[in-house]
Amino acid sequence: SFVFISFVLYTVFMKKKQEHLIVGIDEAGRGPLAGPVAVGAVRYDQRDVALMKALKTLMPTVKDSKQLSEKKREAINKELGILVRTTSLQIEVSLVSARVIDTKGISYAIRKGIENVLTNLAGGKEDMEILLDGGLKAPDHFANQKTYIKGDATHLPIALASIAAKVKRDRHMKSLDRRFPKHGFAIHKGYGTK
Repeated sequence: SFVFISFVLYTVFMKKKQEHLIVGIDEAGRGPLAGPVAVGAVRYDQRDVALMKALKTLMPTVKDSKQLSEKKREAINKELGILVRTTSLQIEVSLVSARVIDTKGISYAIRKGIENVLTNLAGGKEDMEILLDGGLKAPDHFANQKTYIKGDATHLPIALASIAAKVKRDRHMKSLDRRFPKHGFAIHKGYGTK
């Protein structure tokens, strides 16, 4: 598949540059009428042979989170949880509240989410290769960053970040549904619906 070829070519290119730490970033929840925006990030070391082998096996099932059913997203997220415990894979998701969105705007909220996940993942390293979806941008002091239109469909790290963000946001909306059952958050997750 195109995602697999991109992954292989990207891995070879990055090894030539001696860049080993890869971060993929994407968001979920830009369009809903209720709930937070979620910014997801995955970070891994390309020299981690066990992880690279596992990602190669997982790759055929990974797509942009919007193209996957909730059940498939949850299954992939479960596999990622196992890899977090057994390999160099790290996952961070920042939920930025509806209050922040309403007072400062969605763009500010997403930038804040990106800062949050990178602060937690960077560990003092700013030389990571950061791949972002769409119009997203990391803070300027992360010099090694690149944005890809529809990156969640073409770059594995971004697709994984997209899935992590969507799963965490959906779980949050289900927890809100238990507190406010009359709104149907577990069904529509805050997106506009009749």
